[in-house]
Amino acid sequence: MIRIAHLLVLGLAASTSLSPVAAADVSPEAVIAHYVDVAEAKFDDALAGAKALDAAIEAFLAKPAEDTLESARAAWRAARVPYQQTEVYRFGNPIVDDWEGRVNAWPLDEGLIDYVDVSYGSESDENSLFTANVVANPSIEINGRTVDAGVITPALIAETLQEAGGIEANVASGYHAIEFMLWGQDLNGNGPGAGTRPASDYSLENCTNGNCDRRRDYLGAASDLLVADLEEMAANWKAGGPARIAVTERGVAGGLSTILTGMGSLSYGELAGERMKLGLLLGDPEEEHDCFSDNTHNSHLYDAVGIRSAYTGNYTRPDGSVISGPSLADLLVEKDPAIARELSADLDATVAAMQAMAARAEAVEAYDQMIAVGNDEGNAAVQAAIDGLITQTRSIERAIAALDLGAVELEGSDSLDSPDAVFQ
Repeated sequence: MIRIAHLLVLGLAASTSLSPVAAADVSPEAVIAHYVDVAEAKFDDALAGAKALDAAIEAFLAKPAEDTLESARAAWRAARVPYQQTEVYRFGNPIVDDWEGRVNAWPLDEGLIDYVDVSYGSESDENSLFTANVVANPSIEINGRTVDAGVITPALIAETLQEAGGIEANVASGYHAIEFMLWGQDLNGNGPGAGTRPASDYSLENCTNGNCDRRRDYLGAASDLLVADLEEMAANWKAGGPARIAVTERGVAGGLSTILTGMGSLSYGELAGERMKLGLLLGDPEEEHDCFSDNTHNSHLYDAVGIRSAYTGNYTRPDGSVISGPSLADLLVEKDPAIARELSADLDATVAAMQAMAARAEAVEAYDQMIAVGNDEGNAAVQAAIDGLITQTRSIERAIAALDLGAVELEGSDSLDSPDAVFQ
């Protein structure tokens, strides 16, 4: 498991003390060029993490045991660290946003994939594939058509099962599908504990819960698919890649707006709203991002670190090396030093609130316990991080104005803007 001491080091390594580079020496073009260079590095690191996870899964399948299962789980957690720091590239970059659902869609109706506890239920008015259980069934019916699922391959998952029937909850690929396969359901509600899938679910000699051969095929195929999807996105940010070209072709105003759109939309609508405030309003453990593994605190923390990185131009890689260069912070110092200092302080405060929340998750109680109704201290820890995200979004909006970028639309969220609508 990634321990909190390591998290604190990574989180503080790129604090937003303003760059010593003279702002007059930094051009907008250089800032945009560095932004895409860091994107390339982050997606390369996410790909490397997925490959390490794939190797750990292969080792587990070769010898299904509790120690090799825990190694695969540890590799999954480690792979999330660089990936979450890429999410700031999602908003403002359609190439990333259109692709993101293949690797990080959530929440998922896990009954599509494998066996579930009876408490899960057997049917859903919204999803006819709620308990289709592809692992147990070599053929399933999708929209009245019988589909051959006899051989589980990356292509079957990507082309047939992902969002099967046009239903977003039918998440069959990506980190969270693999998370479910490694941990199984978390049946603890707002109580302590994560999923406890046994290694024997993958044993050919001592199989538990049936269909171990097909479960092995599914896990292996999902892991291979994650690597392939990240290879595609990493290539998109290489020299001459479509994502890199798309940013640079937008010109100075368009490129800077892209950076700030990613920062503001992830801060406000996505992270503060859909991923955090919604779960807090409902007290619902199903609304936590990494709900099978109880890793949600890490994912939220590294989203916040990634947002700050987009501003500072600093990125700490998994090996501890740091990439730095011309940054949005440098430009803003020249345009409006007061707003530059304000945004720097707000980004640092948010990361600090996330670190405090992560420290609580490691030492006191998991994120799904923190958001439980009536848990005042846990709720407050989560709300402090949400408040930080909201505050930094307002500073991001002021930075947009200071840089004379015109209208830049940031993602909103009913959870923040119309909380009463959540309960209707």
